[in-house]
Amino acid sequence: MLKLNHYINILAHLERNKLNLLLLLTAVLYGCGEQQAVTPPAAQTLPVMTVTADTITTFRDYPASIEGAINVEIRPQVSGKLQVLHVDEGAYVEKGQLLFSIDSRPFQERINNAKAMLRSAQGELTRAKLEIEKLTPLVKNNVVSAYQLKTAEAVKEAAEGALEQARAGVSSAQIDLDYTHVKAPVTGYVGRLNKKQGSLVSPGDAEPLVMLSDIREVHVYFSMSEGDFINFKTLYTGQSIEDKLKKIKNVNLVLADNSVYNTSGRIDMVDGQFDKNTGSVMLRATFANPEKTLRSGNTGAIRLGLFHEKSFIVPQEATLEFQDKTFIYILGDSNKVSRKPITISGTTGTSYLVTNGVSGGTRIVRSGIDNLHEGDKITPQLVSAKAIVNNTLKDN
Repeated sequence: MLKLNHYINILAHLERNKLNLLLLLTAVLYGCGEQQAVTPPAAQTLPVMTVTADTITTFRDYPASIEGAINVEIRPQVSGKLQVLHVDEGAYVEKGQLLFSIDSRPFQERINNAKAMLRSAQGELTRAKLEIEKLTPLVKNNVVSAYQLKTAEAVKEAAEGALEQARAGVSSAQIDLDYTHVKAPVTGYVGRLNKKQGSLVSPGDAEPLVMLSDIREVHVYFSMSEGDFINFKTLYTGQSIEDKLKKIKNVNLVLADNSVYNTSGRIDMVDGQFDKNTGSVMLRATFANPEKTLRSGNTGAIRLGLFHEKSFIVPQEATLEFQDKTFIYILGDSNKVSRKPITISGTTGTSYLVTNGVSGGTRIVRSGIDNLHEGDKITPQLVSAKAIVNNTLKDN
C-alpha cells in the first residue's frame, strides 16, 4: 500500500512540472509575437532618380572595308615576255609613269612589215594613176576604147583601198608596240606584283599584273540591316534617298585600333537593292585621305549617330526582367514602391532608352531592387538624372 501511494505522488509531481513547462513556453511565444508587432523592420535606404524626356543621340558602329576611290587592275594588252619591272611593290606613282616593259622586238618587226606594205600600196596607187593619165587622151582621140579607161579607174580605186588598209595596219602595229610599255593610268600606290621579270604575260591571264589604287580619297563600304535602314531613313526628311543623304551629318571612321580617323566623311551612296542572302543593304561613305594613311584593304567601322526623340534614359540595373517583360519600381506616396512594365526602344551604354511606362517627373528606384516587393516602403536617396545621362553617353 505504501508503494502504491509513492507511485501516485511521483505521477502527480510530473504532471505539475509538465503544466509549468507548457505555461512557460506559452509565455515565451507570446512575448516574441508581441515584440515583432511592436518593432517592425527598418525601411531600406535606396537611391532614387527622377526621369525626364530628352532627345538622345546614340552611336552604333558598322563593320566596314576601305578601298581607294579608284582601284585599277593593270593588265597587259599584248602577249609577250615581261622584260623590265620599273616599279616595286608599294611604290607611289604618277599618272603616265612607266610601270612595265614587255619585249618589243616582235612588235617592232610587225610595224616594219606594216610600213613596207604601206609603201607597196602607195606604189600601186601611183602606177594606177599613171595608167589613167596615159589612157585619158587616147580615149578622147578614139585611139583606145573607154572600157580600158574604166578598168584603169577601177584599178586605181582598189589601190586606194589597199593603201588605206596598209595605213590601218601600220596604226594597229604601232598601237601594239605602244602596249609593250605599260603605264600608270592613274596616280596611286602599286600593290603586290603578281608577275616577275621574265614571265610570259597575256591579256587572258587570270590575275592582273598589279593593282593600282588612287587613295587621295577612299571609299568605305558598310552594310545595314533592313530594320536599321528603315530607322535610318525615318531620321531624315526628303522625297528621295538622294535628298536624305544630303541632310546626313558627317560620319566618323573607327580604325582597327579603335582610334577615330581625324577626318570625317559623308555617306554618298546607297545600293539599289538588298542582298537576298543577308537581308542587308550596302552603303558607301567617302573620306578625304590627304596624308595617305588609309590604304585599300584596310578595315574599320563607320560610326553613325542616331537620334531618339522624347526618350527616357533608365539604367539597366534599375530594371527587372520577368516573363519576357521589363519592369521598374516607381516611388509613390508615403515612399511606397510599385512595379510597372516599360517599353524599351534601344540601348546606350549601360542604360535603356524607354518610350513607354514612364513620364516626365516619374521617380524610380535607381538600384538595389533585388529584394524589393510591391508595396514596400523605402527611404529614398535622391540621385541626379543628369549625371546618369552624362555617364551613359560617355560610356557609349
